[in-house]
Amino acid sequence: MSVSMELLDSHLAGLASALLPYRTAAARLARWGDELARLLAGGGRILVAGNGGSAAEAQHLAAELVGKLRDDRAPLSAIALCAETSSLTAIGNDYGFDEVFARQVRAHGRPDDVLLLLSTSGRSANLVRAARAGRELGMRCWAFTGPTPNPLADACTEVLAVPCPDTQVVQELHLVSAHVLCGYVDAYLPVPFGPAGHAGPAPAVARATASAGAAPAHPVGPGLVGPGLVGSGQVGSGQVGSGQVGAGLPDSGPVRPSGVEDELVLRVPGTLRPGGPEEVP
Repeated sequence: MSVSMELLDSHLAGLASALLPYRTAAARLARWGDELARLLAGGGRILVAGNGGSAAEAQHLAAELVGKLRDDRAPLSAIALCAETSSLTAIGNDYGFDEVFARQVRAHGRPDDVLLLLSTSGRSANLVRAARAGRELGMRCWAFTGPTPNPLADACTEVLAVPCPDTQVVQELHLVSAHVLCGYVDAYLPVPFGPAGHAGPAPAVARATASAGAAPAHPVGPGLVGPGLVGSGQVGSGQVGSGQVGAGLPDSGPVRPSGVEDELVLRVPGTLRPGGPEEVP
């Protein structure tokens, strides 16, 4: 076997051996996604940060939320603290590198917002300080790390620790975690989340309504939202553009997590034409 294939097989073997333990650790992502969806739909924010390759993954996660993961939807408020080079260099120059994230957390963080910190080692002093700053503000502090115990895991309220000694595998599974977390956020967002910034009931509301004897909303399936077809522009018995959600369900009011006032912030899947204009007349 060639050296190149040995290297590839060795790396894949390490990744494969980490998957089952990782699956157990990553079970918390569903709950995190539910919490994060409720927060962002209500105008909250997530701050993310990391160093080196983890900085790139923090930016990647923020981009999936501000942009989109798969289907088009409203933009969600996510800030990668490692992406703002002027602030990073100014704070690092004036206050030291250990403060580059903590000071930004104090500037942008709000009570009950989420701070998600990524570190393969869990020993980055600037992330530990950021976690402490976040907790002082009343933020929910989460971390993606490598094996525990580590200082960052101790400083955060919750941690997804990848139980693998290989730094590269840990980083690769952090990227999987980011994609899965964003997938859960999309799955748990209120439906519809978009027209003129209005949102329907969150999943918990729908479940409570069903338990009270009302007809349950249909799950988000292939082209279905409630009894109406997504592609038809109907949700329940109301028109998407009318601000009404479902039959007899109260409109939960405007949700504008990114300050959008009047534009259509959700283009319903099925209304985009490949190669054609984005807006359907």
